[in-house]
Amino acid sequence: MSRNALVTLGLILCVNLSASARHHSGGGQAPAPQPGQGSSNGGSGVGQPVGNSSGLECFSQGQVLPVDDAQVLQWRNSTPNQFRSRGHIQGYVDEVFDDATGHHHFSARIGNNPEDHVEIIYNEGFGIAMPTPQVGESVEACGDYITSNAPSGGYPASPDGALIHWVHKSDTPNHDNGFVVLSGVVYGGL
Repeated sequence: MSRNALVTLGLILCVNLSASARHHSGGGQAPAPQPGQGSSNGGSGVGQPVGNSSGLECFSQGQVLPVDDAQVLQWRNSTPNQFRSRGHIQGYVDEVFDDATGHHHFSARIGNNPEDHVEIIYNEGFGIAMPTPQVGESVEACGDYITSNAPSGGYPASPDGALIHWVHKSDTPNHDNGFVVLSGVVYGGL
């Protein structure tokens, strides 16, 4: 085979492998907009990253759970206190709360409206040490969602009316792992 034929064959293989990798990895998505730009995918809004920017998979009972900020906001606004499900959100850190429990507590804005927030609670006992989140930092979280609009079981209501916790490696059989991604760095372990 001639040198030109080998070069051409090599280029064809590279293009096909690259296209295949992009197809299987979900690549080729538009970059995430910066705070205040909104989303271009019809998503839930201001500062909303487009798609799943971390590339990590969030699981709920063994099934992949896509980022769904709109579903989490709907639960927060319409379900009774202590409603529980599995949530996967993506947005920006909007506020950092005082540490009253030895865990990081912070608010993520995940929608267009100023009240479109959910609290994230990260327990370092189950993952690597996390620096204090910074307002404006991108965040993705996968874990257990709870509507928390009134005190329950000795815990106060969430300042955001809802929270996502268990955003770490699970120590319980048959319970899916979770994670937090701050500015592209994964915390919580998978």
